[in-house]
Amino acid sequence: MACNCGGNGETNLLYACSGAANTGSLADQVMRKLMRDKAGAGTCLAAVGADLSGFVQSAREATRNVVLDGCPVACGKKIFENKKLPYVHIVMTDFGVEKGKTAITGELIEEVAVKVREKAGI
Repeated sequence: MACNCGGNGETNLLYACSGAANTGSLADQVMRKLMRDKAGAGTCLAAVGADLSGFVQSAREATRNVVLDGCPVACGKKIFENKKLPYVHIVMTDFGVEKGKTAITGELIEEVAVKVREKAGI
């Protein structure tokens, strides 16, 4: 997958939990914000988990895979570990977001996106 989405010839792929909780929603919305900002290309976490060959191969070839999990259950991390794929793991609750409690606002999405970029190096 040659997206040059991270600049400098890098391919940064973004995967987000889209679980039912507010934290999954935040992970998804942060991924979309990062896509709009051209920090990386969003792709399908479920497709990697389903072992769809094109998605797994893209993850193997990426410069960086950034997995955004909503909570410490870490479904995305487990998918990447099971497939033995390299990844940077970031959990939304690590930023003070409480599962089932914190309102997901535009301001929060912006703040977390900045922190994700710093932590992931994108």
